[in-house]
Amino acid sequence: MTVPTRTLLDGLELPVIGFGTYPLKGHDGVEAVRSAIVVGYRLVDTAYNYENEGSVGEAVRRSGVPRDELVLSSKLPGRYHRHDDAVRAVHESLFRARLDHWDLYLIHWPNPKQGLFVEAFATLLELQQAGLIRSVGVSNFLPEHLHALLDATGRVPSVNQVELHPYFVQREQRAADETLGVVTEAWSPLGRGSDVLEDPTVVDIAQAHGVGPGEVILRWVTQLGAVPLPKAADPERQRRNLGVLSFTLSDDEVAAITALDRPDGRLQDQDPAEYEEF
Repeated sequence: MTVPTRTLLDGLELPVIGFGTYPLKGHDGVEAVRSAIVVGYRLVDTAYNYENEGSVGEAVRRSGVPRDELVLSSKLPGRYHRHDDAVRAVHESLFRARLDHWDLYLIHWPNPKQGLFVEAFATLLELQQAGLIRSVGVSNFLPEHLHALLDATGRVPSVNQVELHPYFVQREQRAADETLGVVTEAWSPLGRGSDVLEDPTVVDIAQAHGVGPGEVILRWVTQLGAVPLPKAADPERQRRNLGVLSFTLSDDEVAAITALDRPDGRLQDQDPAEYEEF
C-alpha cells in the first residue's frame, strides 16, 4: 500500500506511520527491516545507540526499494553533543549504515543537566547545509527545550519524537509541538511493558471495528496528528500495523482512548528533564 505523507517545516515528506527498529539487529534485524520495507513502510527509524544502523542499511540494500523512496532516520547520542563530537558521530553513523546521507537525524535526548543540546542542534543544522542530513529533529524534548533552540538559532526541529500511548497521551507536549509547527512522532505507541493492549476500552473498540487492539491504538495516534513508529518482526503483524489507515475511529472513540491517560503512565519514568542518555 502507499502510505500518505505530511510535509515538514523544511520540506521533507514524512510518511504518517513508520517502522521502529529497537532492538532489532544482526541477521534477524536485517530480515525484519527488509520485510517491513517490502510490506510498504517507507519511514524507518533507528539510532546510534540502538547499535543496528548497519542492519538497517543492509536491509535497505536487500529490499530492492530505491533509496530515494525511503525516509531513513537516526539519532545522535547524548555523549556526542559537542560540535566536533557530533560531526564525527554523524559520519560514523553513515559509515555504519553505508549511506551517504540521513533523511532525518534527531538529537536522542536533550540532556539538560549537561546543557549542550543547543550546540548539538546547531551542529546538525550545519551538517544539513553540508548535505549529510536532509531534516533535523529531536527526541524527548520538552517545550522549554524547543523554545531554547528557537531562541538560540531561530529554528525549531522538524519533528519531536516522544513517548506517546494511551496511558501517556502528552497533551501539553503535543500542543507545544503543534504551536511551533513541529510534528510529533510516537515511540512505544503500544506502551511497551504495559497492559494497554488488554485495556477493556481498547479491546471493545477493536472488536467494534473488527481489528486488533494494537491497530486501534496506532490509528488513535494518527488521528491525534502524531506519527507512530511501531516495531514488529512478524511480516503479518507488520502488514496489520500498516493497514490502520483503512478505518477511522469516531470522535467519541478517540476521546475514550485519550481518557485512559494516567499520572504514572510514563514508561520507566524517563522524564527528559531528569533522565540523562549517553
